[in-house]
Amino acid sequence: MDAKQVLEKSKQDNVKFVQLQFTDIHGSIKSVTIPVEKLPESLDKGTWFDGSSIEGFTRIAESDMFLKPDPETYAVLPWETGEQSTARLICDVYMPDGEPFEGDPRFILKKVMKEAENAGYEYNVGPELEFFLFKPRENGALVPVTHDKAGYFDFSPMDLAVEVRNDIIKAIETMGLEVEMSHHEVAPGQHEIDFKYGNALIQADRALTFKHVVKSISQKHGLYATFMPKPIYGENGSGMHVHQSLFDKNGQNAFYDANDKYKLTSLAKSFIAGQLHHVKSMAAVVAPTVNSYKRLVPGYEAPVYICWAQRNRSALIRIPRYSPGREKATRCELRCPDPSSNPYLTFAVMLKAGLDGIKHKMVPPAPVEEDVYEFDDVKLASYKIDTLPSSLGEAILELKKDPVIQEALGKHTYPIYVAAKKAEFDEFRLQVTAWELEKYFETT
Repeated sequence: MDAKQVLEKSKQDNVKFVQLQFTDIHGSIKSVTIPVEKLPESLDKGTWFDGSSIEGFTRIAESDMFLKPDPETYAVLPWETGEQSTARLICDVYMPDGEPFEGDPRFILKKVMKEAENAGYEYNVGPELEFFLFKPRENGALVPVTHDKAGYFDFSPMDLAVEVRNDIIKAIETMGLEVEMSHHEVAPGQHEIDFKYGNALIQADRALTFKHVVKSISQKHGLYATFMPKPIYGENGSGMHVHQSLFDKNGQNAFYDANDKYKLTSLAKSFIAGQLHHVKSMAAVVAPTVNSYKRLVPGYEAPVYICWAQRNRSALIRIPRYSPGREKATRCELRCPDPSSNPYLTFAVMLKAGLDGIKHKMVPPAPVEEDVYEFDDVKLASYKIDTLPSSLGEAILELKKDPVIQEALGKHTYPIYVAAKKAEFDEFRLQVTAWELEKYFETT
């Protein structure tokens, strides 16, 4: 839609309020709400706000910024009706002089996608966001009591969240997402709903929409949802596997080669090689929290070994099997991102790494079609298989050594992001936890 169509649609939908949404560097949704009467001005000239209160944005002395709604993102929030009827528009952030704000995560992704476009390619992704549903908090405490005891692909009555998932699906479909599948995941209370593959910017917008809807609908059912990577000790964590490919200007999949064993072009293999080369520094962005590294450990189907394969789901990058007639579906799947990440920054660094691999004609190592989880240290060394960082602290150190991923984040965001993540890790490592008290208090 364009601005004129948005105004017409808002009248048809009897909208009373409009949420103007954007994200901080961590991917937290921020919003400014305006009455619908102010929407024409916002679409034409933008809406001013104070950027100094948003982490990763501006300082107090230069706080004035404005939001420019993207008409393509118009959607009505299905749980806000009647006199509270509210529409949502995702915005780009601008400086007072009318220039895009270089620290806006949406702009950062647009900038890297422009590099791909200049090289003749469109970057498409399909993120798979897993999440947990928990019962209401007990006495206000954050106690992770799972909503059910079901497992992978279990059906009713074991899977108690079918109704919740169906309501989520209905809500996100009214907001423009095309759902392909929903199911119960491996851990109790864990779920996944997949939506259609597409342009990376649109998919990042959809990922934000999805998280917003999941939390809102779950709350309507008396539950609370979390995209925390590892909320329960001893259970599988939540990932955000990302399927990805490049399409050329003729609409052809630039990853597909009918004559290759894996049906991959040399360009696709260089893209994969670039991501394998940069993945240790990408980790600080795609797995951005202290808790992310509680998920990225051997033994819970988490991809910690830096290798690629087709049949092997223990590999960091997997090539889904080719089926005749589905050439456009040729893709690679990066399995280490998690849903706590900012999708704009995640897709930006992933694309930047892949483009670097193409630029330098990198060649990936031989694929590993054995279960890497079963490898001991000697066998891992013989295959020259490295591992992801084991903590956010290690990931930050890797990021500090990688100018390519730093360039993707940009001169404004990179130092702010590193400082924020270092502060987060320092706060964590200085904590005295309940586990430590139980383990050591009486025995030392």
